Amino acid sequence: MFIQVAKSILLFVSALFPIVDPIGGSPVFLSLTLNYDASTRRLLARRIAVNSFILLIASFTIGSHVLSFFGISLPVVQVGGGMIVLATGWGLLMQQNGNDRGAVGRTVNTTDALHDAFYPLTLPLTVGPGSISVAITLGANEPHTLGASLLSILVAVTGSVFLSATIYLCYAFADRLAVVVGPTGTNVIVKLTSFLLVCIGVQIMWNGVGQLIRSLPH
Repeated sequence: MFIQVAKSILLFVSALFPIVDPIGGSPVFLSLTLNYDASTRRLLARRIAVNSFILLIASFTIGSHVLSFFGISLPVVQVGGGMIVLATGWGLLMQQNGNDRGAVGRTVNTTDALHDAFYPLTLPLTVGPGSISVAITLGANEPHTLGASLLSILVAVTGSVFLSATIYLCYAFADRLAVVVGPTGTNVIVKLTSFLLVCIGVQIMWNGVGQLIRSLPH
């Protein structure tokens, strides 16, 4: 039993970790929080980790039922989420360099920072439509007997705790990256990750559009 649970947890984490990608997301998080002090950034990282845990568990347990209730398909979720990711990445890409930003030196209090904790920092930048789709699919494919359902929830909770802890560690200490690479390197990373974010948004949209096209009657 223990070995089976361990294998299920490993499957859950291995399916979601590359999509959530907290290591790759840390430069994006840093670029969006450059004006925050270290303590505020860590508080924000903790809130994002908690939000991500809730989103993953909710998607796994009731995601398919919610989509069915509203008549929404997974490809539509991908298209909508991809548009949000694309818009966020484009906004960062077109942003002026750090020396020209009117926000330089502006003090951001904790309350203002937490307003962004769910959108866009948790959804869609950390747990996006790809992660939600995978979590919903994993939950929908689980057996629906009482014992199997409880076991699958235990697996999802354990795997989501691991993912959330990784998100917190990568985001809370993302500022160390700025110290290592310096202002110029940070700006290069911000522009590069912004471009990659645009590409990710386009890819997510294309995946959804492709599935919608294939579903059309011939």
